[in-house]
Amino acid sequence: MDLSRHLRHFLAVAEELHFGRAAERLGMAQPPLSQSVQRLERDLGVALFDRSRRSIALTPAGRLLVDEARGLLAADARLRAVMSGVRDGTLGTLRAGVPPDTPATALREMLRRTAEQAPGLEIDLHELTSAEQLRALDEGRLDVGLPHEPFHAPELARGPSVSHRLGVVVPRLSPLARRDAPALADLAGHDLILAPRGAAPEWHDHVLDTCRDHGYVPPRVRHARNPDFVLGLVLAGQGVALAPAEFAGRQPRVAWRPLAGHPLTATTTPAWPARSAHPAAPRFAAIAAEVLTGTSAQPTDLTAPDTPGPWSVVFAER
Repeated sequence: MDLSRHLRHFLAVAEELHFGRAAERLGMAQPPLSQSVQRLERDLGVALFDRSRRSIALTPAGRLLVDEARGLLAADARLRAVMSGVRDGTLGTLRAGVPPDTPATALREMLRRTAEQAPGLEIDLHELTSAEQLRALDEGRLDVGLPHEPFHAPELARGPSVSHRLGVVVPRLSPLARRDAPALADLAGHDLILAPRGAAPEWHDHVLDTCRDHGYVPPRVRHARNPDFVLGLVLAGQGVALAPAEFAGRQPRVAWRPLAGHPLTATTTPAWPARSAHPAAPRFAAIAAEVLTGTSAQPTDLTAPDTPGPWSVVFAER
């Protein structure tokens, strides 16, 4: 039995105390309305209306049911509204994976825009490497991720990709910082600081293959996945890093220079399960791509290495 429908019919009759007027109000014929109320009476095992006189009246059971019916229909409406929000991706929890090198400002903007578009949606962020994201998506522990290309995952749907040209990150006083656009071959003799292969195997191999094809074979590859650790190794002279321009903005004592010919481009592609996808996954993917595109377009400090750094404001030069 469609209880909600029968209760709506009952309330209309209870408020009008007239089957004809109630039927007109509901936009239906009177016989089906009478049958609906009778079906409700049979299922509940009580008489809801006293039909012994020319006009009908509510029985004691009918009077009690009025308030109960209104409460049940209100709860039904709330339940349907909640489920509609879940279906539309505006309510519930979305488990999203982001790479460790995602800028803090980008994370803030993703969350702000998502909250603006879907105030009832909770974003459960997880800091994961590309390989960890792909594994979590495959195992159903993540609803959407931002893995770095290249990756092979035909079972995933993909959102708009965002590409960042990579340059070299070196200490600000390094001779390499005095070049406007060093070539990869100019990095010869310097160790390379790179995320562990397990974090993104295909990307790791692609970077080393490209370096070798352009005349740069690092004497040693030092693995680091945390951005601050990468920058610390660069500052300590332990190697150079290849990163987008905004990466160097985390640390004023390093310089970023574009690579001649732009041989390396890092691409991030939002992805989520193609089957049984979370309704909010495409929305978050579009927001993330838009935010990351804007981040990549932000200006970066490319001043010459002999320009006074921000620390000279605190420590006067002598």
